[in-house]
Amino acid sequence: MTTHSKFVLPLLLWTTAVTTYAQNDQAYSINIGDSAPPLRVHEWIKGKPIQRFEKGKVYVVEFWATWCKPCIAAMPHLSALAGKYKDKVTILGIDTYERKTTSREKIKSFVDSMGHRMNYSVALEDSSFMAADWINASGEQSQGIPRSFVVNADGMLAWIGHPKDLEEVLAKIVNHTWDIKKALAKRNLNRHLQEQDHSVNDKLNTYAGDAFRAGDLGKPDSALLVIDELITKEPMLKYAPSIAFHTFSSLLKTNPHKAYEYGKVVIVTSTYEDPPYDAVIGAISWYSDKLNLPAEIYELGAEAYQAEIDQIPYPELVDISKRYVKMADWYWLAKNKIKAIESQQKAIDALKVRKDYSKTALATFESRLREYKNK
Repeated sequence: MTTHSKFVLPLLLWTTAVTTYAQNDQAYSINIGDSAPPLRVHEWIKGKPIQRFEKGKVYVVEFWATWCKPCIAAMPHLSALAGKYKDKVTILGIDTYERKTTSREKIKSFVDSMGHRMNYSVALEDSSFMAADWINASGEQSQGIPRSFVVNADGMLAWIGHPKDLEEVLAKIVNHTWDIKKALAKRNLNRHLQEQDHSVNDKLNTYAGDAFRAGDLGKPDSALLVIDELITKEPMLKYAPSIAFHTFSSLLKTNPHKAYEYGKVVIVTSTYEDPPYDAVIGAISWYSDKLNLPAEIYELGAEAYQAEIDQIPYPELVDISKRYVKMADWYWLAKNKIKAIESQQKAIDALKVRKDYSKTALATFESRLREYKNK
C-alpha cells in the first residue's frame, strides 16, 4: 500500500462500477477476453517469422513506426522483457502507420541499426489490415502508438495498453495470476469514465469566462453546481481530468484554500488514466496573472510538476529542465527559498544531460540560481 492510498477511490465504489460496466462494450468489435485477430503481415524483417498464434504460448503484439519517438524509446524495455521471458513470451513488433514515403529498405535499415535494442521479431504489416483489425477494432486509435496487445496461452486478448505497463502484466500472465475478467471490467469502466468526462467539458467551458476579456472570470459558482450534480450521478468522475480542471479552476476563483485541498488529492488520484497533473499545473499557469494566488497554491503547483516528472516513462523525450525551472519559480512565489534553489539546480543538471543543450540557456539558468541564493 502506498503513502497515497488514502486518496484512492474506495474499493467498494470501484467494484460496484466494474460490475456495472464489465458485461459488454458495444462500441468496438474486439475487447479483452475475445479471440485475438489473425496476424496479417507483409514480411518478417527480423527474428523468427510467426505465422499464427499457437495455443500454450503467450505473445505481445507491439505496434510501432520509425517516426514514433516513444515507440523507439520503448524498444530497449521490450527487448529486456523478451530476454527475461525467453521461451515463455514472444514479442512481435509490427510496423504500422508508417509514412508513405518510408520505403521497406528504410524500415529495414532502421531495424538493423537498433541491433540488440530491438531484440525481437519484427514485421511490416500487410497494407493496413493489422491497424484495422487490432488498433481500430479495439478502439485504441485515439491513443496512437506505441500500443501493446497481449495474447494469452488460450489465444485470447488478455491486455491492451502502453508498453510501459507491460512488465507487471506479463509477470502475472506468466505466473497464471492474471485475472482477465477483472482486466476487461477495468478497461470498460475506464472507457465509460473517459466518455463521461469528455462529454461535459464543452458545457463547463461555457462557465469559464472569456479568455480575451480582462477581468472576466466566468461563473465559477455555476460551474461548481453543475459539477456537483455530475458527481452525484457518477462519483468516480470527481478527479477525472476535465472535471478536475474545471473544479480546481473554479475553486481558485471562489475559495483558494479549498482549491489547495482538492488539488492535493487530484495529483495522487488516478481515474481512467494517470493523475491529471495538468489540471493543477494548467490552471495555476493560466490564472497566476489574473488572480492573487496564495503561497500554498504555488507550492502545490510545484509538487504537481514533480509528480508529473516522476511518472514520465521516457524522460529522454521531454525537456525536463523547463519543468524544474517552473518548479523553482513557483517555490519562490511560495516563499520556499530552499526548494526553489534545489529545483533550479535540478534544472541545470537536467539541461546538462541533454547532448544538444544551449549554452545560452545554461547561463540563464545559472544566473537565476544565483539570484535565488543571493536574495
